Order: sequence, then C-alpha cells, then structure tokens
Amino acid sequence: MTEVFKGSFTQQEPIPEAGIEAAVRVMRHGRLHRYNTVGEEVAEAAMLEQEFAALVGAQYCLAVASGGYAMATALRAVGVKPGDRVLSNAFTLAPVPGAIASLGAVPVFVGVTEDLTIDLDDLDAKGDTADVLLLSHMRGHICDMDRLMQICDRHGIRVVEDCAHTMGAAWNGVPSGRHGVVGCYSCQTYKHVNAGEGGLLVTDDPDIAARAVMLSGSYMLYERHLAAPDAEVFAELRYTTPNISGRMDNLRAAILRPQLANLDTQCARWNDRYKVLEDGVRGTPGLKIVERAAVERIVGSSFQFLLLDWKADDILAVLKRCAARGVELKWFGAPEPTAFTSKYDSWRYAAAEAMPATDRVLAGIVDMRVPLTFTLDDCALIARIIRSEVSAVFQAA
Repeated sequence: MTEVFKGSFTQQEPIPEAGIEAAVRVMRHGRLHRYNTVGEEVAEAAMLEQEFAALVGAQYCLAVASGGYAMATALRAVGVKPGDRVLSNAFTLAPVPGAIASLGAVPVFVGVTEDLTIDLDDLDAKGDTADVLLLSHMRGHICDMDRLMQICDRHGIRVVEDCAHTMGAAWNGVPSGRHGVVGCYSCQTYKHVNAGEGGLLVTDDPDIAARAVMLSGSYMLYERHLAAPDAEVFAELRYTTPNISGRMDNLRAAILRPQLANLDTQCARWNDRYKVLEDGVRGTPGLKIVERAAVERIVGSSFQFLLLDWKADDILAVLKRCAARGVELKWFGAPEPTAFTSKYDSWRYAAAEAMPATDRVLAGIVDMRVPLTFTLDDCALIARIIRSEVSAVFQAA
C-alpha cells in the first residue's frame, strides 16, 4: 500500500498554558499598550526585552510589531538614508529587501552558495559598493560568520543580521544576531516563538538602541524600558528621531515570555525532527543534502534539499507527486512567486544584475516547514515519501 502523510504543514503547537494565563491577566486588566501601567507595575513588553537581552547576551533589546519592522528600524537606526545601497542575500524572503526599499534605499543582491548561505567571495567583490549588509540567515543556514565579519570589517561594512529563522542558533558559540551591530528576530507564527506577529531587536550600541526606541514610538517614555540605554543617551536623539510607531503590545509579550523560557527545549525538539528527515533522504539518487558546519548550532525548524540541474518539469513532477501523498514542498526555482516563496528577480522594485551561479542554486532549492506538531514517526514517513518520489522521477528522467 502506498504511504500517505495526513498531517498539516501549517498547524503549530498551542500556546503554553503559562502564556495563555499571562495573556488572560493582561486582557482582564486591559492595559495592553506597553506604556499603560499603574503604580510600580512593569510592562510585559519591558520584561520581555530584559529577558531576551539576557538570553542572547546583548546590552539592549527592543520589542516591536514584526520582524520586518525590526529590520527597517535597525537600518534607520544605523543611518541608512534614501538612495543608499544596502547589500543583502539573493536567497531570502520578501520582507528583507522590503525593509531596505521601505527606506527608499537600494537593495544590492549578493549570491548564494550550494550551502544556501551568502556567497562570501561575491560579498567581498561587492564590498566597496555599500557600507551596510542586511544579512539574512535564510531558512536557518548560517555562513562562516568569522570570515564574513573579516570581510565586512575590511570594507567598513556594518552588519545587521536577519535572524528570523535562527533564534536559538549559534555560530562557533556566538548566538545568531550577535556578530553584527544589530540582530533582528521574528515572533511570527511560523518562527521559533509564536505571537502571531512580533519582532525583537538587539544591539550593544547605545545610540542605535536609543534611536530604535524613539523610532518605535516611545514618545518620551523611554525610561520605562528595562533594556534600553540610560536617559542621557536620549538627550538629543529624542528631538531629532521621528516616531514611526511599531511597538509590541503587552498581550503579545505576555504570550512570548514563557515560550522564551522554553526555547532551548523547543530547539532540541526541532533538531530531532530535522535529523530524522536528513537521515531519511540522505543518499537518494539526484538529491543533494545541505551539509551543516560542525561549528554551527542549528535550529531545524525547516528542511531544504537540492535537486541541482534538474529540468523544471521534473521538479514540478516531484512536488506534484509528493503533494498527492500529503507532503507539501515549496520550490524556489518557480518562475512566478507563490505564497511566501519568491526570489530576487521577483522583486522588480529592486533592479538586479544577472547571477547565473545563484540562479542555478535557486532553481534547485526544495523547501518544507517542520512544525513541532510532527512526530519523529511523521518525519520518517515524510522522508520515505520524498525519497520514493524523487527516486521515481530521477529514474524516469
């Protein structure tokens, strides 16, 4: 009998009971706005910032409305202006170039390697064309951050890290988001902590942190933050920094705090599932595993493999055959953007030069979510289905 997977690729685990109870407390008192406190009360958003800063070892943290808002705020806070060129990965999702374009700045795309990380040789070649890199750790794949920082330091490039897929991950013992001048994280439903939407921004630079707080819409209430610079840092910035409101509210923060406390356990569970998938498809004819570096601490909340140099019709056949058996795969080589999946030549507001080596990699990337509602047996079944259907199409080609 042909095996079929009957689970959902979009169903997340429920919010922890502690998060539900905290959210209900906020709803009962009604003070959802982060600056609406009484007496000596400390806002949930302020406590979340303090706890996340401690978790990643940062001096300062700001909770905001989304990961995309965090990135745009970080770029503004480091001084990106309209017309400035900002380097970024060709392999990423639309909110990354969108954050650059929202400032009137110009995305300059850097290639991707078969490891699904930024092409450091291409970055080095383009290093004199911009002084900011918005680095996307796309789908959780972290490049050699030691070499990247050497390149960026040599060219005078400041690095803003998009860690939407790497909260809880690390390179060579350094938490993701802590190599560059700013780290940005997402709390959207499909990320490692779930508030529906939300974002976090961390930095050790007091001026950047103060600008970000003012940009987020603190008015003159910045002293109510627990993970912000001292008041004197705001002395001049409060008059010169525009309010572009994008605060996180106390309801989302209340939901998130218990999830952060359990992040290490959740990351280990994702990695257990990732390993079952990786082991299950390894050695499949025509399928290339994305090998991970020994010094990379991953969070396997999604899974990718490569069908390099396959014909488009054959890749589409794999996707169709897997879908018929309940396995939902996404393809980054599709000529038209679909749902969340698009690539650099889809973003026509950002002119891009041809990158044939990158196009070859993108044309082979197959991607799937790994929600924690999957059991290890589910992952083994999914891997068997992928192996079976890839093998069948490869042999017929």
